[in-house]
Amino acid sequence: MIIERLQEYVGAETPTGDTAALNAFADRLSDRYAALGATVRRDPQPTGDHLVADFPGRPGEAPLLFLAHHDTVWPIGQLHDAMPWREENGVIYGPGVFDMKGGLVVLETALEQVHDRRPVRVVVVADEEVGSPSARELVTAESAGVYAAFGLEPPHPNGDLKTSRWGSTRVRIEITGREAHAALDPDSGISAIDELVDQLIAVRAIVAHYDEVLCNVGTISGGGRTNVVPGSASADIGFRFVDPETERAVLDAVTNLTPVRKAELQVRVMSNRPAWQPSQATDELLAKVIEAGRSVGQEVGGAAASGAADTNLTGWLGIPTLDGLGPVGKGAHAVHEQVIAASLSERVELVAAIMRSI
Repeated sequence: MIIERLQEYVGAETPTGDTAALNAFADRLSDRYAALGATVRRDPQPTGDHLVADFPGRPGEAPLLFLAHHDTVWPIGQLHDAMPWREENGVIYGPGVFDMKGGLVVLETALEQVHDRRPVRVVVVADEEVGSPSARELVTAESAGVYAAFGLEPPHPNGDLKTSRWGSTRVRIEITGREAHAALDPDSGISAIDELVDQLIAVRAIVAHYDEVLCNVGTISGGGRTNVVPGSASADIGFRFVDPETERAVLDAVTNLTPVRKAELQVRVMSNRPAWQPSQATDELLAKVIEAGRSVGQEVGGAAASGAADTNLTGWLGIPTLDGLGPVGKGAHAVHEQVIAASLSERVELVAAIMRSI
């Protein structure tokens, strides 16, 4: 039944930003959670609704918060064009099977099995793959008063949970220059592309002062014809930070860039997930999860992660947090995305044990 449910969910493709597809999947999850006894609320957003599901539990106890998302990086048609669902030698392939519809199936299956537990709150986000820009306030609000937070993202390759994460910020640099004929009147033009190149060099110089900062220029756009001085250009940059101090210093420097020529320069922070650093609270939560794992014959470990997710926010807020409760696999955001079939039931056992014992 677990695999059949996962196939159903993978078959409903949900690219980030495809409101109709995401809301149709949210309908599916809403019905499923309601059937399991939850009170379900929708948080409508232009790019797809977020879901909050509250499952009853032992009276007077603080809830466990589970964070998930239903958007994927894959466009509609990926399932049929390049990544068909298939099972081979105990491995399941398909778009979103690992990141993170496998985690959604693990959670709901565990909820079916455990009724004597703390209340459970589930937040399912529609734009996690682009940094959850519309969900930050929701996650913050729904985190208030919880006992602990758990993420259903993929684990480390060996199955270990994630005990901290680097911060992640997306920045857009936009340049407005002035178009002109590139041969007849070049001096009256202001090249937005030349300005953008200079600004990207300046960004690299800023980052070079810090040992533990990752900087990836993910997209560049601008211009149109080689005989026209380009009047506009932009770039989206992804930054990763190991600590809040470095994050603040780099972002302050980047957002205060100044034009090299007489162009207009705008720097915008598109999304931000603060660094979630190691803490005693998370160490204590991990110790409890290790004991819960042993109760079902599993040895569970934990380690820091460089990738970011919505658990960055709960960890940053000081809430005891662990991530990586999804099934074991590999290939997130890659065409070989896959999960080990047997790990689905193993993760269900672990999540159920956590619910029973914490």
